[in-house]
Amino acid sequence: MRRESAPSVKPVATNRKAFHDYFIEDRMEAGLALTGTEVKSLREGRAQLKDSYVHFRGGEAFLVGVHISPYAAGSWTNHPPERHRKLLLHRRELDRWAGAVATRGVSCVPLSLYFKGANAKAEIALVRGKKLHDKRDAIRDRELRREADRAMRRR
Repeated sequence: MRRESAPSVKPVATNRKAFHDYFIEDRMEAGLALTGTEVKSLREGRAQLKDSYVHFRGGEAFLVGVHISPYAAGSWTNHPPERHRKLLLHRRELDRWAGAVATRGVSCVPLSLYFKGANAKAEIALVRGKKLHDKRDAIRDRELRREADRAMRRR
């Protein structure tokens, strides 16, 4: 008998700035509709999520502003680096998140791109923007935690 195991997760890119600039309220995994050269470029780890967001249009969700570099060995079949990429979501999830973005004053941004088994996935999140004082509070809390950890290790 063959034992079923969980598919391996291989990270490609993370949006570290999102954790600094936003309060993360809810997360979800979404599939990506990609072309062949985009997949090959992602497998090489050539993606950047800086300043990207999710746009809901016509009952669909699109990833906007993600830069996936052209595949080095590609020819005329290469993809445009910053094209809008469709996110694959269930209708109920799509409607719920599009409604939240339209009414509640939150945004939707990608947190990471990764491969789960053979499939390219994006972790997206509903986020609310931080003010400057919130960022300062987060930095202060992080420094206090570090100092406490150091003090505990010295004992």
